[in-house]
Amino acid sequence: MTQVAPGSGRKIDDVSAESMKPVSRQERKQRTRQALLDAALAQLADRPFAVLSLREVTKQADIVPTAFYRHFTSMDELGLVLLGESMAVLRRMLDAARDTGTDFDQVARTVVRTLHEYTRAHEAHFRFLARERHGGSGAVPQAARTELRMFAGDLAVDLARFDCLRRWRTDDLRMLADMIVTMLLSTAVELIETVPHSAESDERILATAENRLKLIARGAEHWQ
Repeated sequence: MTQVAPGSGRKIDDVSAESMKPVSRQERKQRTRQALLDAALAQLADRPFAVLSLREVTKQADIVPTAFYRHFTSMDELGLVLLGESMAVLRRMLDAARDTGTDFDQVARTVVRTLHEYTRAHEAHFRFLARERHGGSGAVPQAARTELRMFAGDLAVDLARFDCLRRWRTDDLRMLADMIVTMLLSTAVELIETVPHSAESDERILATAENRLKLIARGAEHWQ
């Protein structure tokens, strides 16, 4: 089934006709909410969340400041939602790197290459997580540290499948997972901040990260 666009003589299919329907109020609200989140993330490229102002965010999102409160009760709530988005990226990365066997060298390569793929696709989210992890006592950095501890806990469960780690105490597995998470976030920041970006510089950073993971693994094999 086709339709003729008024005054144009052109036929448009049902998909095009669907795209011309008025946007619902709920859709507009969701778009504005996402615009606020995107604006905040863009503003955080060179500063911590604690110094970000509501007025800066609404100006970039092109809405009046009072309209902000139709979507978030406070800047902290916006920051926590943004943190949830960023952690979702990190968890998708972990999911993508799972089930790569138990050979340390292969796992290290897969994890580092997956990190590279996700960092390049979500640079602002990785920068936000790395900065807020050390961001002080505010609600957002505190939540970031809690979320990253939980993420490390999930990673510790994955590590327990390696033969040499099966008998490790939970606390030791968590310590190892924390070391790996710290290294991965540091590598992501290095990828983001290296200027100019190039395939050569990325390969150098990735090779170093892979060797760091292997070094951690070798030490883990002999941990008592």
